[in-house]
Amino acid sequence: QVQLVESGGGWVQPGGSLRLSCTSSGIDFSVPAWYWYRQDTGGQSDWVAQLYTSGGTLYKDSVQGRFTISRDNGGNTVYLQMNNLKPEDTAVYFCSFYNFRTRAHERGRGTQVTVSS
Repeated sequence: QVQLVESGGGWVQPGGSLRLSCTSSGIDFSVPAWYWYRQDTGGQSDWVAQLYTSGGTLYKDSVQGRFTISRDNGGNTVYLQMNNLKPEDTAVYFCSFYNFRTRAHERGRGTQVTVSS
């Protein structure tokens, strides 16, 4: 059974940094791309970043240059390094991938990020 667990969220002042982790288990197949999404307090969900197995990355314009998505060598953990955080980055952050076997978007429960002074 596929499981994704996000961690690393918390409270930080504007300009601060956090590193989110997404630990996966139960995946015995290749995942073409990993994604980070976020959902704000109003319920709006936004795509934030994605990482292809080729190493290519894409970012939402508002986080470009501040966020970095990466993956560990073992492939079980995907990271989102977030620098120069802004209050508008406050949200619950989820990692996700598309499971071609089940034809479902897998995701974890998320981790809360709060940016305020």
